[in-house]
Amino acid sequence: MRISTKGRYALRLMMDIASHDREGYVSLRDAAARQGISMKYLEQIAGMLSRSGVLQSGRGAQGGYRLASAPEDYTVGKILRLTEGSLAPVACLTEPDSPCGRSGDCSAQDFWEGLYETVNAYIDRYTLADLLRAQESKDQLAPVCFVPGKRPVPVDEKRIPAEEKRM
Repeated sequence: MRISTKGRYALRLMMDIASHDREGYVSLRDAAARQGISMKYLEQIAGMLSRSGVLQSGRGAQGGYRLASAPEDYTVGKILRLTEGSLAPVACLTEPDSPCGRSGDCSAQDFWEGLYETVNAYIDRYTLADLLRAQESKDQLAPVCFVPGKRPVPVDEKRIPAEEKRM
């Protein structure tokens, strides 16, 4: 299983909108700039998320997108399934009309079902709110500069000599 760019960017967009939701509607232009994602690509993703009901859109100068519900109401699994479709590791788990001819005798089927259940349980365990809290924790940590022979010090770009920045 591999999550595509669309799924990863959808999750980043949802996190960006959730973290700026208190400001009202979030402009896609602003989200694209903050996330370093193409505006055209975000328009496609936001449209898909809006049509599915997880985002609300607003028009006009103060328009943009906002969450339709609280961040706690969105699991990572829900967002990924909206953009990726099924996350099943093998087709026979999601295509009941055309099952594998060996499905009744397949010794690996239990393994694939277990993997699928494990993946679903993991991605449904985390919400958008959980990811936002994790991001806030990372944002509070000051980067540390390690210079051989000296004790670690917080990074202050203005104070680091040019030759140390290249290390």
